Amino acid sequence: MKIFSKILSIKWILTTIVVLIGVAVCSRLGLWQLDRLDQRRAFNAHYLLMNTLDPVDLPSSVDLVNMEYRHVTASGTFDFTQQIAIRNQYYQDQYGYHLLTPLVLNNGTAVLVDRGWIPAEGNEQPTAWSRYDEPGLVNVRGRLRLSRAKADFTGKTDPEFEPGQVRMDVWNFPNIPRIQKQTKYELLPVYIQAEFDPLDETPPIPYQPEVDLTEGPHFGYALQWFTFAGILFFGYPFFLRKQLTSPRDDSMVQKDGTQ
Repeated sequence: MKIFSKILSIKWILTTIVVLIGVAVCSRLGLWQLDRLDQRRAFNAHYLLMNTLDPVDLPSSVDLVNMEYRHVTASGTFDFTQQIAIRNQYYQDQYGYHLLTPLVLNNGTAVLVDRGWIPAEGNEQPTAWSRYDEPGLVNVRGRLRLSRAKADFTGKTDPEFEPGQVRMDVWNFPNIPRIQKQTKYELLPVYIQAEFDPLDETPPIPYQPEVDLTEGPHFGYALQWFTFAGILFFGYPFFLRKQLTSPRDDSMVQKDGTQ
């Protein structure tokens, strides 16, 4: 009974609550890492599947939104009057932009094409981009990429844009729904990232991201968090028993009782 009375003291009730919160937080972080692992595995499987499929020839009636990273081909003419640039892009540690140009397809719709990197120096004004024009009928090969509205770990986005406002030439992200509002063509909901050519060093230089197909550290992190939760959950009762039955604790209780 004496031990139970100690357990019900404010000191140990609060300590137990803190430990239980710690167990819950560690367990939730472990589950979060397992969720991240599932997402990573799903992405890897999707990417590998897209690489086994034949290229899509645009325009196409297939659901392009669910086919990111699939190879694609398209023929048409670029409209450079509707061209934009994406800032904060680098090539061999040089700062620059990526040019995104509408490719007008044979059915009148258009798809944005990330034609590649250009240096920032000398290209601050859109009028300078004309040096990179490719007039006439062109054939484009690349991969489908999804529209992007913000960075992965920040809330930074491009400003809202409404028809009738001043055109915006330089953007933070290839946010197709917003870019659509200043483009006279009906844009496809995806854009093309042109195939990278290691021998092509003349801007615009096409870019393809290096895709990591490992499972990453998520499983190891999950084990760590579950281990922390187990130490707290199973270790705390032993710690509590030791503290409540130690002579030092008894003497402290007696001392408190005499005050």
